[in-house]
Amino acid sequence: MLRACLFFSGRRTDLIISGGVNIYPQEVENLLATYPGVADVAVIGAPNAGFGQEVEAVVELDDPGRAGTALAEKLIARCRAHIAHLKCPRSVDFVAAPPRNDAGKLFKRELMRQYDEAAADRPDLSRA
Repeated sequence: MLRACLFFSGRRTDLIISGGVNIYPQEVENLLATYPGVADVAVIGAPNAGFGQEVEAVVELDDPGRAGTALAEKLIARCRAHIAHLKCPRSVDFVAAPPRNDAGKLFKRELMRQYDEAAADRPDLSRA
């Protein structure tokens, strides 16, 4: 009898590990992308001294003038109403022009590199 094995593979960098919990950003991205006025969203693991990583949403809006604390709080509240709190972004950053690859897709690796560099400048967040 022939047995087949199926292996799932994906981008390891897409997985966020926060306090030992695996969080898949796609679930959060799908939810935030349906919010009115959100043009594009990337959810990444930003460095966190206590948990290793924390969920960070990087959002591009149709109208950048709407960006602000009130909208960030609404986006986080939307997540908390629909998914487990540990999967929800701890903060939302609004960007006018996120980095994109040649095909026009949001370039998550570049965003993650930027957050890692910012954390390296803060000793309390840098990864050892």
